[in-house]
Amino acid sequence: MKSILTTVAAVLVAATALAADNFIVDKNHSEATFQVRHLVSRVSGRFDDFAGAISVDQANPAASSVEFNIKTASINTGVEGRDKDLRSANFFEVEKFPEISFKSTSIKPSSRKDVYDVTGTFTMHGVTKTITLPVEFLGFIKDPRGNQRAGFTAHTTLNRKDYGITWNRALDNGGTLLSDDVDITVNIEAAKSAAAIKEEVKKEKTE
Repeated sequence: MKSILTTVAAVLVAATALAADNFIVDKNHSEATFQVRHLVSRVSGRFDDFAGAISVDQANPAASSVEFNIKTASINTGVEGRDKDLRSANFFEVEKFPEISFKSTSIKPSSRKDVYDVTGTFTMHGVTKTITLPVEFLGFIKDPRGNQRAGFTAHTTLNRKDYGITWNRALDNGGTLLSDDVDITVNIEAAKSAAAIKEEVKKEKTE
């Protein structure tokens, strides 16, 4: 009886694996960006180094999963002095906390077409919280070399103080230099294999 149960379990695991398509994030055609208020305007930035893996079960989207990791030292606002400050103990403390990570625990369809509520554990600056991201599925397509690709986009707003990033400066006329809320957008193009990504990069360099 035990051997039968073991065999059945193995078959179920294999069937689940076959049902899912595994993609990796193509960093060269994806982006992780943010915006924060500075005085009366908004300043944008991005992270240049990130990686992710997505398992897509088209028959049962709830069985899909995603992992995404960002290297905090790759923060880039286009101003060297500001980026150095953002890497320091005033903000991200990149030597102590080198990564921002998200790992999904559940995926549920939302009331909007092709938008899913992706819940998971999010860790930043040494603080881990459960958050839900609205992720829009943009579709599948084959690239010029016949490799399958998938597109996703997510947008959310986080309060940086919830993650221990609290530096700010009071203004003489009231208010603060920076907002606590940070708008985050992640646009992803993912490919089924690392080889497909390397092929595309090589092609773009020769064009």
